[in-house]
Amino acid sequence: MRIRPRRRAAVRPLRRVLSAGVVLVLVVPAYACRPELTPPGAPTPWPAAQARLWQWQWQLSGPLDTAVDADVFLLDPVETTAAQTAELRSRDRRLICQVYVGSVRSADPDASRFSDVVQGSAARRPDSRWLDVRSWDALEPVLADRFRLCRGKGFGAVAFADADGYASRTGFPLDFDDQLLFNRRLAQLARSLSLSPGLVNDVPQLAALAPDFDFAVNEECVRLRQCAKLLPFADAGKPVFHVEYTGATDDFCVTTVGYGFASIRKDRDLDAWREACPLP
Repeated sequence: MRIRPRRRAAVRPLRRVLSAGVVLVLVVPAYACRPELTPPGAPTPWPAAQARLWQWQWQLSGPLDTAVDADVFLLDPVETTAAQTAELRSRDRRLICQVYVGSVRSADPDASRFSDVVQGSAARRPDSRWLDVRSWDALEPVLADRFRLCRGKGFGAVAFADADGYASRTGFPLDFDDQLLFNRRLAQLARSLSLSPGLVNDVPQLAALAPDFDFAVNEECVRLRQCAKLLPFADAGKPVFHVEYTGATDDFCVTTVGYGFASIRKDRDLDAWREACPLP
């Protein structure tokens, strides 16, 4: 008769061990979960404490894949619909629109608003021409409307593409300082419209423009051996969204994640496919 109490006493420690095991099973995965990120707003905030935590997607061609596991989407504001941006925003995704600020294509909806006087030599994109960035009074109204399209569709940030015409044969005598002034004016214009400004490439001017911009977008700094020039942004706790088109992520991620960049591998047509570097 005395054995029963002893058996009960032996069961209690076992129950405690099992309970502790259950707690460990529940708690341990929580440490592997990703930290909660600050929700986006307008203009989009980029908390310095989260600078190394972003996963991003850059898609400018093909059907938009809104299911990609990314916090930040860099998209075409003309092709992307308001319904698509609404879906992404409902899941707290940060949305950046890419606006070509230094060139115009004949097929652009607003191409007729750029007079022949401000259009120069053939630019990078097919059927496009460089713009005379010294002509701020002529360009500002059109670019402001491009930014307003972004805001109207729900974007909270804008990335300036072709913002480095001074380094190409544009047909105009543009110099380094002309481009700096233009890019700073663009950043101010974006902020006045509740958009966070970012710069695409323009690597030689990154150090000078780091105080004026909230983030940088870079293509192929590993292949071109330019990654160290992006450190003025990373060191300031500002996101650097980086892409390589060649090489294996196992090779270049070691370098770029170490620098603090958000890095991915993409095809050059920037469709939905991507391969992301792991978070540090």
